Amino acid sequence: MRFAVFLALGSLLHAAEPARFAEHTIATGLKGGYQVVVADLNHDGKPDLIALASGMPELVWYENPTWERHVIAGGFSRMINCAARDTDGDGIPEIVLASGFSNEANNSAGIVSVLHADGDPRRPWKVTEIDRLTTSHRLRWADIFGNGKKVLVNAALTGARAEAPDYRDHTPLVFYRPGEWKREMIGSENGGVVHGIYVVDWDGDGRDEILTASFVGIHLYKLEKDGRWSRTEISEGDPSAWPKGGSSDVAVGQIGGKRYLAAIEPWHGNQVVLYRQQAKEWQRRVIDASLVDGHTIWSADLNGDGNDEIIAGFRGGSHGVVIYYPEDPSGDRWSKHQLDDGGIAAAACAVADLNGDGRMDITCIGSATANLKWYENLPPR
Repeated sequence: MRFAVFLALGSLLHAAEPARFAEHTIATGLKGGYQVVVADLNHDGKPDLIALASGMPELVWYENPTWERHVIAGGFSRMINCAARDTDGDGIPEIVLASGFSNEANNSAGIVSVLHADGDPRRPWKVTEIDRLTTSHRLRWADIFGNGKKVLVNAALTGARAEAPDYRDHTPLVFYRPGEWKREMIGSENGGVVHGIYVVDWDGDGRDEILTASFVGIHLYKLEKDGRWSRTEISEGDPSAWPKGGSSDVAVGQIGGKRYLAAIEPWHGNQVVLYRQQAKEWQRRVIDASLVDGHTIWSADLNGDGNDEIIAGFRGGSHGVVIYYPEDPSGDRWSKHQLDDGGIAAAACAVADLNGDGRMDITCIGSATANLKWYENLPPR
């Protein structure tokens, strides 16, 4: 294991110092590493890690705390996303997996499968195909009805007739009810590439809404009481002309109790963007424009000061992971701290307390670097 401590750069105006991290490499050889998912797969109360690598035929998981590797299932081609949740009440999550992916719709089968552990989750799981939706790309669970029975949201990357470089077509957003696994439409108003989605109870009514980040910007989908879906524009994203504008990934955080949005823009872009609401408008401000192939963004309180930091990972150039700390309560100023400088081509990250010490850790998976890392949040000095 290699340890690296990342200290504050410059003076910060918030009370708490930036968090310190110890870096642990959990796995290497993950060809085309694309997504890491945190889930308790063996019902022991400890969060495990699912590592999805698009260049490998096997979906694997690493058991906390030894990080022993187990194969969930194999025989897959071009896996792109998965989501885990216990849908049958046996204590072991089911995993919904999207595979057969390509950016080009004509070559993307968009296979959606449910993986079920039949007994010991350390042994191979049963795989059942439930759907084929061209370019199935992002899978997330959402409590859209507010009854605790979450549905599986599937956001396609493009429409079925989309072609590079413009990818012009209407892009479907759908969901499935566990057990039935029948495709139901949310909407197809988004156009071009829909790269990111984020599930959040936006209005505090106990029901989840869905944020989408696409060529046409950031939008909010909400299931209304009459059973119809509404779609509200938050921002057009990067104002550059199609297909160089819009948004790529989005997350929700808060500073001083006030919500903000953090985004990577445009698609696989170079910008980390902050959105703060002023009256009815969401004001856009670029806080960093130096990323190369930005691909993942999160918001979380890493140093326990009550405000959320922004974590961004990028796959290109020198690649790595950076953390942005708010320097004032308004969120007007941010300081940039390097979490990983060149050690991981971060395709995806996740934030969770992996060792049960009450502090939020970060885990990331690398594409070109083919690795999985855990950045352990250390106690303050």
